[in-house]
Amino acid sequence: MTLSSLTIGGAHAQLKEKKISSEELTRACIERIEHADKSINAVIHKNFDRALSEAKKIDAKGVFAHPLTGIPYLAKDVFCEAGVPTTACSNILRNKDYVPPFDSTTTQRLRAVSAVSLGKTNTDEFTMGASTETSCFGATRCPWDTSRVAGGSSGGSAAATAADECLFALGTDTGGSIRQPASFCGCTGMKVTYGRTSRFGVMSMASSLDSIGTLAKCVEDVAIILQAIAGKDPLDATTGDVPVPNYTATLKKGVKGLKIGLPKEYFIKGMDPQVESAVRAAAEEYRKLGAQVTDVSLPHSQYAIAAYYVIVPSEVSSNMARYDGVRYGHTVNDPQSLVDYYEKARSSGFGAEVKRRIMIGTFALSAGYYDAYYRQAQKVRTLVKRDFEEAFGGVDVILAPIAPTPAFKIGAHTDDPLAMYLEDVFTVPINLAGIPGLSLPCGFAKGDLPIGMQLLGPQWGEEVILRAGYAYEQATQWHMRKPAL
Repeated sequence: MTLSSLTIGGAHAQLKEKKISSEELTRACIERIEHADKSINAVIHKNFDRALSEAKKIDAKGVFAHPLTGIPYLAKDVFCEAGVPTTACSNILRNKDYVPPFDSTTTQRLRAVSAVSLGKTNTDEFTMGASTETSCFGATRCPWDTSRVAGGSSGGSAAATAADECLFALGTDTGGSIRQPASFCGCTGMKVTYGRTSRFGVMSMASSLDSIGTLAKCVEDVAIILQAIAGKDPLDATTGDVPVPNYTATLKKGVKGLKIGLPKEYFIKGMDPQVESAVRAAAEEYRKLGAQVTDVSLPHSQYAIAAYYVIVPSEVSSNMARYDGVRYGHTVNDPQSLVDYYEKARSSGFGAEVKRRIMIGTFALSAGYYDAYYRQAQKVRTLVKRDFEEAFGGVDVILAPIAPTPAFKIGAHTDDPLAMYLEDVFTVPINLAGIPGLSLPCGFAKGDLPIGMQLLGPQWGEEVILRAGYAYEQATQWHMRKPAL
């Protein structure tokens, strides 16, 4: 076992006992990136010199009181870090060499406990996509089969974590962007309750849906990271003023007596039978562990995709307005007028998917169409949220598939945006409802392709799904398997 393949808990124990140093751990991750990333294209901004300098300072102090002290990580390329290029994998910022002068709240909180930032991971442009194929740096590839996608939009973070290029990575989840790539790459990912973590300093796509989360190698690591980054932030008014539980303290309580619901609407026609089989086998494992498994209904889930792809483009249309070449974005030469300047800057800077969503959103918000589209979509969102509230009146946790299939081939949906949008069919209702979801491996399909499942909890219910995830993980070994890179 190499140092970069250690879990956070395992690395922390060795750091405390002085069996390894943070510098050694950081160098191991750097060496792994240099070796493996040629195949998967997960890391697009490297911060290696600063990372090694920070690791040496941590070793000199010799105090490893916090589990994340001296632990190397990567951040999705939408998290602002002072002095580190942050481009959202878009030419509109890449061509300007944008370097933020400040830290996001999440990276600042990790810096406060002396975690070591290695750099930035690939993402769909401004997180718009389900496969990390829209990045201006090129697609990230699945570490299990490099002819396939890593998922999106946090595909770089998921692939890097699964390939042991870091001990954990930061991601964002607007409609499944942590859970789906975690499933495709065979690692563990957490999408938190909306407002549990701060969005300050993270480039927005859809502000009412974006959630900050993490990708890691096991459930315990997710709990450790969440403990460090969760909580009220005065710089983000959407964060909830609610207590942050001690997530690691309750992990080992088991699931005996826990009520787990299987939503019948999530086992649909056209779903890969290998995916359905793996998720249902996980439900049986929970029965063996003492949980009660029952069917639940989420009847409005069938309308979630339609509502989501009205709400998201509408918010995209507003959020992308700042990238006009004046406030943010690259400059253009010889414009004929201010309007011409805007048109040239945005046309050359944005990719096809971003332009598509801006146009859809601008149309949906325009006079005469706002009530017919945006207002109706918000009503559907309320119905989806109520479905989950009613379901959690009878169960503690909901168990569901994450994607209809394992990782698909690169380019499979390039010419069919609708097919790409349907990849989110099992994940977007959770974001519309604002509830937490934990993705973890539950099997493998033919070709050694990982299959993931998601555990869903009520609002602020991260504690119960982490506990349920940990129990399943201890009873199985899916999370132990590694890709051969």
